[in-house]
Amino acid sequence: MDTVPMWMKNLDDEDMIFIKRFILASGSLKEVAKLYGVTYPTVRVRLNKLIDKIKLAEDKTDNDEFVELIKRYVIDEDIEFDVAKNLITEYKKIKEK
Repeated sequence: MDTVPMWMKNLDDEDMIFIKRFILASGSLKEVAKLYGVTYPTVRVRLNKLIDKIKLAEDKTDNDEFVELIKRYVIDEDIEFDVAKNLITEYKKIKEK
């Protein structure tokens, strides 16, 4: 039986370490920034990208190969979330015609 939630399957080790540190810091981005030796905005961007990855992994409404490919590009950080969203929206418009 596979007990790993779908949202965790596309996360790499670095993502999981970030989540662990975030939880151990009681959700304090300032504390996480100190741990990584970076600025608060840098940690905020990292968290936002992680949130996007989780949202994409949970969205399994499409069984379309192209849409899944675009989602993988976002998960692998090859393209930005907003770009992927726009591509998928435009693709669906064309497909509906």
